[in-house]
Amino acid sequence: MDTPEQARRLSELYDEVLGGGRAPSAPRPLVAASWERSLAAAVDPELDAPPMVVDADVVEGIRENHPLRAVLPVLRQTLTSIADEASHIMIITDAEGMILWREGAADVRRQADRIALSEGAVWSEDQIGTNGMGTSLAVGQPVQIHSAEHLVRRIHEWTCAAAPVHDPDTGKLLGAVDVSGPLRTVHPAMVALVTAAAQLAEGQLRVRMAAADELLRARNMRHLIALGDEPGALLTPTGRVLAVQPLEWLPDRLDVADGASRIDLGDGREGVVEQLDEGYLLRIPGTPVRRSRPSLRLKLLGAGQPTAVVGGREIALTLRRAEVLALLVLHPAGLTAEQLMLQLYGDEGNPTTVRAEMHRLRNLLGGGVLDTKPYRIIAEATSDVTDVQTALRAGDLAAALDRYPGALLTRSDAPALRAERDELDATLRRGVLDSGDPELLWRFAQTTTGAEDLEIFETLHAVLPSDDHRRPAVSARLHRLAD
Repeated sequence: MDTPEQARRLSELYDEVLGGGRAPSAPRPLVAASWERSLAAAVDPELDAPPMVVDADVVEGIRENHPLRAVLPVLRQTLTSIADEASHIMIITDAEGMILWREGAADVRRQADRIALSEGAVWSEDQIGTNGMGTSLAVGQPVQIHSAEHLVRRIHEWTCAAAPVHDPDTGKLLGAVDVSGPLRTVHPAMVALVTAAAQLAEGQLRVRMAAADELLRARNMRHLIALGDEPGALLTPTGRVLAVQPLEWLPDRLDVADGASRIDLGDGREGVVEQLDEGYLLRIPGTPVRRSRPSLRLKLLGAGQPTAVVGGREIALTLRRAEVLALLVLHPAGLTAEQLMLQLYGDEGNPTTVRAEMHRLRNLLGGGVLDTKPYRIIAEATSDVTDVQTALRAGDLAAALDRYPGALLTRSDAPALRAERDELDATLRRGVLDSGDPELLWRFAQTTTGAEDLEIFETLHAVLPSDDHRRPAVSARLHRLAD
C-alpha cells in the first residue's frame, strides 16, 4: 500500500466532495453514508476537538461498572503489545462512543492528546463525524477509516480500525475496540485484529454469563422444582429462560418489565412472575399439567450392559448414552450443552455433538423423560449409582454393598465420570476397610472392584476366624495378588 499516495488521493477527493466540486470518483459507500449522517448531525468538518469531554471522576464511575471492564485484561493482552510495537494506541469505548480506556505507546498518546483522542472524550459520529470508533458503533460492524476518510480535517493525519462488542446475553451494543495511530502506521491487518479482539471479548463475556447462569440455577432451581407438576420457568434478570417444565413450551427469552407481576407469553397465555433474589420464577396458572411422570431406572454399575427402564420398557444403552444419562442423574439440577461437552470430552469436545446425541436420546426414551433448558431428567428417576451414594451418606455400608455390583461405567473415559467412579469406589472401599467387618469385607471382595485389591484381602485374611470356610479361598487369592 502506497500510504502517502493514497492519503493524497483521499484528500483531493475530500476537498472536491465537501467543496461541492465535480469529484472524479466517490468515497467508499461506508464513508459516504457516514459523512452524510455526520453532516446531518451538524458536525463541522473544521472542528478542532470533540465538543463533549467528560470529567475524569465521571469516567471513572462509568468504568467501574462497565461490562467491558471484566474483559480488559484479555484485550490488553491481545492488543496493547501489538499497539506498542506498531506505534498505535488501543482504545475501548462505551456504546455512546466515550473513550473509557486508552493504552499504548507513550509518544502516540502524546500525539493523540492534541486531538482529544483521550479518556473521557466522546467520539461518536454525531460529535466528531466519521471515525473508526464512532462509525463502527453506528453501523454495528468492523470498519477501518483512513486519513481524509475522516470527516473532520484535523484527524486526517490518523488511521484507525474498530470493531463493536455486543452483550452475549441481550445482544445490546456495549462499546467498541479500536486501534489508532498516525497515518504512516496504517496496516490492512488491523481490521482483522480488532475484529478478533472483539470476538474474544464477547467469548469471555459468554463464559462469564454461562458461569453466572449455572450459579443462578444452582441457587434457585429449588423454586422451580417446588412447583411440582405446575408449569413454570426459571428466568435470568434479563428474562432469558434458564430452565422450564414441562418440555419445550417457552421461547428463549421473555420481556419482563421492572416491577411486573404478570407478563404476556405471546401466545394468548399470561404468566405470573415472582421476583427472586436472582432472576424470576414464572408460573402459568390454569395451564393443563401432567398428573404423572414416567419412571426411569438406570443400571450403570458393574461390568454388564448399562440399561434404562422407562415405564417398564427396558432399553439397552450404548456407552455414550449411558454416560450422558449418568451425568444427568448425578446432576439433577441439569447441565447445559457446554457443560455436558466438558464433562464428556474435556476441552476437545463440541457442543453440537452433545445436542445431536441428546436429540437421539430423547427420541429413544420417549416424551416426559428429558428436558432441554438445561438438559436434565424430569422423569421419576432412580439409579443404582445414586442408591449406593445415598446409602453411603447414611452410613449404611451393608445397603451400599447390596446395590454395588462393581464400578461405574468401567469402559468410560469421560473425565467427569472417571472422577465420579474413583470417588465412589474409594469411599465405599475406605468404609469397608475401616469397619473391619469380615462380612462386609468378603462382600466387597466379590465385586469386580475388590477382587484385585491386595489390601482388602490382607485385611480379610487378618479378621476371618481361623475355622471360617472362606479362609482357603482368601489365602489363595492373597498369595496370587502378593506375587
